[in-house]
Amino acid sequence: MLDVEEDLYVLNWNDYMSTVIITVISYEYLLQLEKEITFVWGRPWSVMTFLYLAVRYFGILVAMICACWGGLVYIPKAVSYGIFLFMEWGISVYYGLTKVVLIWRLYALYNRSKTILYVLLGLFVPVVALYVAVDIFLWSRPSAISTQEIVVTSKIKYCTAFFHIGPMPAIFTSIPVICYDIFLLVLAIVVLGRHMKERKELRLRPNTYVVMIVRYHALYFVLNLATQIFMVILWANLPSIAMNFVLLFNDTVPFIIAPRLIISIWETHANDECIHEMDLCEV
Repeated sequence: MLDVEEDLYVLNWNDYMSTVIITVISYEYLLQLEKEITFVWGRPWSVMTFLYLAVRYFGILVAMICACWGGLVYIPKAVSYGIFLFMEWGISVYYGLTKVVLIWRLYALYNRSKTILYVLLGLFVPVVALYVAVDIFLWSRPSAISTQEIVVTSKIKYCTAFFHIGPMPAIFTSIPVICYDIFLLVLAIVVLGRHMKERKELRLRPNTYVVMIVRYHALYFVLNLATQIFMVILWANLPSIAMNFVLLFNDTVPFIIAPRLIISIWETHANDECIHEMDLCEV
């Protein structure tokens, strides 16, 4: 009897959080739809347009699957594990796309320097390889994590994940990713410092877009750092309530912040005259 009550308790918390995730993601999409029509579909497309659409709609797909998996919608055990793998691999792809956005913006900030672009892409390749290795070693091995169908009653069933190893592998694999994020942030701060110095000598105000892009780099860094920390926490066998709150953050905030920061620059450009560094208006 106690096991049944505990399973129902876990299922109810999962359903509450899933409902919140779907509501927040849907509301955010509708809230930004008018801006998207104006600044994405109603203007010439660029590389950043394609990156925005990939981040926006692939992120929504992953977030909705994450919300539905685990109890809100019954998924047979035969396909549950496959969907779980798609979720985890999809999250890695999403974070990879957000890093491509940062790389492209740094490329613009450094006056489209091919050297900067090649260095950033060259260092990004090991990060991608690490993402793949983590998805294989941590998320794709049943000995590390597995899914199991919980039968509460004959009509109430749900699948959940069970972690079989501690958080240390996730900690070690997150360190290179954090170091790469720090490197991107440092490059952004350096170009901002140089830009501020040049503007001060000319007695001009700093360019709006340079300041905004660097500010968003800092926000991306904080977001990615928090996400890496929460991903590690997932392996620590948290109580169900704490686990659900961690998943609530991981399944909403990254999918909201990244596209919102992209489109906010276009909105600022539309409300202001871009009279300096035209390339920045395309990022």
